[in-house]
Amino acid sequence: MTTSILWFRRDLRLGDHPALAEAGRAADRVLALYVLDPRLLGPSGAPRRTFLYRCLRELNDQLDGRLLVLRGDPIDVVARVVREFGADSVHVSADAGPYGRERDALVEKAIDVDFVRTGSPYAITPGRVLKGDGTPFKVFTPFYRAWTEHGWRGPARTSASTVDWVDPSRMDGVAIPDDEDLGGMEIPAAGEDAARKAWREFRKVRAEYAEHRDRPDLPGTSRISPYLRWGCVHPRTLLADLGPDDEAYRRELAFRDFYADVLWHRPESARKNYDRKFDALPHDSGEKADELFEAWCAGKTGFPIVDAGMRQLLAEGWMHNRVRMIVASFLAKDLHLWWRRGATHFMRYLVDGDLASNQHGWQWTAGSGTDASPYFRVFNPITQGEKFDPNGDYVRRYVPELREVAGKRVHQPWKLDGGVPAGYPAPIVDHAEERLEALRRYDIVKGT
Repeated sequence: MTTSILWFRRDLRLGDHPALAEAGRAADRVLALYVLDPRLLGPSGAPRRTFLYRCLRELNDQLDGRLLVLRGDPIDVVARVVREFGADSVHVSADAGPYGRERDALVEKAIDVDFVRTGSPYAITPGRVLKGDGTPFKVFTPFYRAWTEHGWRGPARTSASTVDWVDPSRMDGVAIPDDEDLGGMEIPAAGEDAARKAWREFRKVRAEYAEHRDRPDLPGTSRISPYLRWGCVHPRTLLADLGPDDEAYRRELAFRDFYADVLWHRPESARKNYDRKFDALPHDSGEKADELFEAWCAGKTGFPIVDAGMRQLLAEGWMHNRVRMIVASFLAKDLHLWWRRGATHFMRYLVDGDLASNQHGWQWTAGSGTDASPYFRVFNPITQGEKFDPNGDYVRRYVPELREVAGKRVHQPWKLDGGVPAGYPAPIVDHAEERLEALRRYDIVKGT
């Protein structure tokens, strides 16, 4: 009996799983493995770790308890499992992230059997969509055209019954960790079944997506990002359900692939400015800057749409995409703080925290990224709130101090007859002044 190992990472599902299909073709039976890697768990944050643990429990249930979970450095762990089970090959979905690529290369050297990469967490594996001259795209729109022309495979037909699974009991695994204390945060249901349910619900209203996707007060988005992040569903499964009228949603899936492609070609951009001219941009630091940052983190800036977004993050481990841009612009251009501070805070709390999408989304807003928003485009948090939350319902949902303020007046509570309601802070900065200051600093970048 030959044995292959399917090492799960960001592909916590059994349906539409190309690496599972390949592992089944390669051997008589398949061992399901997950490695709890301290280097990934440490910076993840409690919401994302808890979501992961719940996904693992569901996957283990689907496998009738035959998921081998181990803890440690994957280089040592995978090699030990190969020896223990006499495996002939190790199968994975390719990891496109900087750490994942380095780790997999070292694991491949540490084992004396084939290390097989099949598929990836993306519709098209990063690095494959290139310009005619073989260089990577730096702008989304031409990338999207080439991505569409390249196309993608249809969903793989896989399930729990696709292969014969190995009983892992001959090796002592570790228990899947218990949920962590989330302090009242309510995160979405985890796992493949929950992903399918979320997608079914969105399909009922997806015709309204293009019109409502920028409205945080309406249920106009799919909320599928946590499931894509952990591979509870593959983007090809979603793409297979989309039709000609679903281009707005298809573009969002392409944006996910685009940012992964950018990180593939420029791995340092996860930590540094993609546009190195922005290294010259001055950022505030010190005690006052730290106080402003803490107010931003807590949702106590005195700008209702910003505060609602930051409180939604703390309450749900998720934030509406339009609001992510608003709060990011506020941190970078009203508070003059480095985008990395905000990006790190997001990664600590977001259940869907994805390095490529998070870091490059932040850089787009901060002006330092590929295909970036012009730095001189400074989001006005008041007009953004009035435009995209016109009745104030989103703000009232997350900012209880303002729940008695009717209509769009909630976006400027300092103009109320009785002043700012008790318990809610006054604005911590003057937006008009800080906009001019942001533009003044941008002149320094333009001069480099």
